[in-house]
This record gives sequence, C-alpha cells and structure tokens, in this order.
Amino acid sequence: MSTITNDDARHLAQLSSLQLSDDEVADLQVDLKNILNYIDQLAELDTTGVEPTYQVTGLENIWRDDVIDVSSVGREQLLTLAPDQANDSVKVPQVL
Repeated sequence: MSTITNDDARHLAQLSSLQLSDDEVADLQVDLKNILNYIDQLAELDTTGVEPTYQVTGLENIWRDDVIDVSSVGREQLLTLAPDQANDSVKVPQVL
C-alpha cells in the first residue's frame, strides 16, 4: 500500500504551481493514495502471454509517392517574376 504524506501532496501542488487550502491538500492526498493503490492492483495482474499493445486501431502510415510536378513555366520565366535575382536564383531579404 502506497503512502502519501501531507508534505508529499503539498510538494506536488507546489510543483504544479497550485495554491491549495488545507482541505484541498487533504483531498489531494486521498486522491493520490487511491490512484497509487489502483496502480498497485494493476501491477499484480498476471499478463503472461499477453502481447504488448501499442495501438489498437490497426492503422498504418500510408505514404504517397513523391511525384515531381513538371510545370509548363520555365525557370527563366519564374526568375523574371522575382523582384530581385542573383546567380540565377531569387534573392530575398536577410532574415536574421
């Protein structure tokens, strides 16, 4: 059986940036004790022969093939649309 002290509950509240009254700390202490007791019960279960479950939907990633989009507009035509160019590339303002 897991034991949660009043100081443990207050410490967890502080780590969570929660300001709790004494009654709320007592409630938190009881709730945490119940949660840990439930986890202890789960730890006692015999899971021999049970395969680990990582996801239950059976869905898998479906990747699309990369297809190069060959546009009818040539590189030179696109460069003429740019407001500034350098070395056959579009020149943009420095970001950093």
